[in-house]
Amino acid sequence: MATYFISGIDTDAGKSIVTGIIARTFISDGVKVITQKFIQTGCTGLSEDILKHREIMGIAPQEVDRDGTTCPYVMTYPASPHLAAEIDGVSIDIRRIRRSTERLEELYDVVLLEGAGGLYVPVTRGYLTIDYVQEYGHPLILVASSKLGSINHTLMSLELCRLRGVEVSHVVYNEYPNDSELIKNDSITIIRSYLERHFPECRLLELPVVEGGKWGSARLEL
Repeated sequence: MATYFISGIDTDAGKSIVTGIIARTFISDGVKVITQKFIQTGCTGLSEDILKHREIMGIAPQEVDRDGTTCPYVMTYPASPHLAAEIDGVSIDIRRIRRSTERLEELYDVVLLEGAGGLYVPVTRGYLTIDYVQEYGHPLILVASSKLGSINHTLMSLELCRLRGVEVSHVVYNEYPNDSELIKNDSITIIRSYLERHFPECRLLELPVVEGGKWGSARLEL
């Protein structure tokens, strides 16, 4: 049984797509897997990211989705969780999120817990996303992208993990938007070199651009 925390190098790195594709791959391998959303902002009702996961996984929303277990907090304003919660008058209890994960761990072999934005996104005024990852010791899957600036964002995120002692199990290099083959190929070369020096046990996965609903696969080694 394993729980992975999936974070991005920024807010548009493709975390939800990657989370769904990893879950879809686990299903094809016969693994009992579920996805969870740390905190959802900018929508009402069921988490839109959970619904995207289920679409990619090829399954309907589950009972653990409908009862709020897979996303304990859904806020209406599209902002960082701390601000969205203040606007909606919600008090975020970290222990509630943890209890939801523990329940899912009892029901499934693998839990994929998708964060909200990057590692330094505030959950409350005094608690960052990386504080949660460090506190509960989840292996991290970091989602990078091919857009200009991804080298800087990726290496800073990895340096932060080194500083905090966070285990980085995988870096997923999302080739979207693939605006430049030169940038894409150079960026992944630099990221690979960095991982070889500082995270030799970390696996680097490449995810081609998704086209026509052909989701592809992203296989983790448990």
